[in-house]
Amino acid sequence: MRRNLDLTALRALVAVAEYGGVTRAAHVLNLTQSAVSMQIKRLEEMLGLPLLDRSGRGVQMSAAGEQMLAYARRMLALNDEAVARLTDKEYEGEIVLSVPYDIVYPHIPQVLQRFQAAWPRMKVRLQAVNTRKAKEDFAAGVCDLILTTEDHCDPGGETLTQLPLVWIGAPGGQVWRQRPLRLALGRHCAFRAGVLSALDSAGIDWEAAVESDSDRTLEAAVSCDMAVHALLAGTEPPYAERIAHGGALPELKRHFINMYVRPGVENPGVRGLADLFRAAWRGCEGEVLDAPRLSLSVA
Repeated sequence: MRRNLDLTALRALVAVAEYGGVTRAAHVLNLTQSAVSMQIKRLEEMLGLPLLDRSGRGVQMSAAGEQMLAYARRMLALNDEAVARLTDKEYEGEIVLSVPYDIVYPHIPQVLQRFQAAWPRMKVRLQAVNTRKAKEDFAAGVCDLILTTEDHCDPGGETLTQLPLVWIGAPGGQVWRQRPLRLALGRHCAFRAGVLSALDSAGIDWEAAVESDSDRTLEAAVSCDMAVHALLAGTEPPYAERIAHGGALPELKRHFINMYVRPGVENPGVRGLADLFRAAWRGCEGEVLDAPRLSLSVA
């Protein structure tokens, strides 16, 4: 028959160990000394083991008590975390997150899926915007946390990883061989200036086949082999592939993926989400990952 440990008794054991005796433990727990002693005694009787060494002056943990103490602390920590997550007001609310559209995949769905499982009472409002807009909103206090793609990191930011830009085109496409090179350009794309500078430095003529604020329009131009585009390695969408140009196109610079958390934020959910982003990009150097295709609420 399985026996269940009494969390109240375990809390009494931990208090006795941490406060150096039954008297102080009783004061902290707001119980009588006899009540604390009785809880420990019941725990000893259930286990059939002495948890306290009462042979000398004062009360010391027995060998079994020291071992039980380690388990007790872990069990109480898990109990307290579960209760807090399900009932504490600071574990509910809304987090406003802004992310550049071109790095939504592959990591963002994975992170949000894990966050929702760990923080079921915390909602995330995801806004897919360009880096400039994200930083403007962040400066205005609109967002709790933003990710950016930049060629530097501003004070207060944290670089999650650095990734090279790569040329992408339609699967099996040939437009990258044409000159002038036909480009799909985002008007406010953080990579635009660097891409055009690299082409000019390489002496490659280019033209804007499509120029738009809409990422969907750029996707369409690339997927039908009308133009090529540049994205961070590892973020290639399913409608496109990395161009194996063999040096016919210039190599592009590496860019930072940065994270900015609103200064002074004490929301544990924001801190938890930031930790998940750190873990997602740790050691990421442009590898292609399989990401779940989730239905995201993107503003």
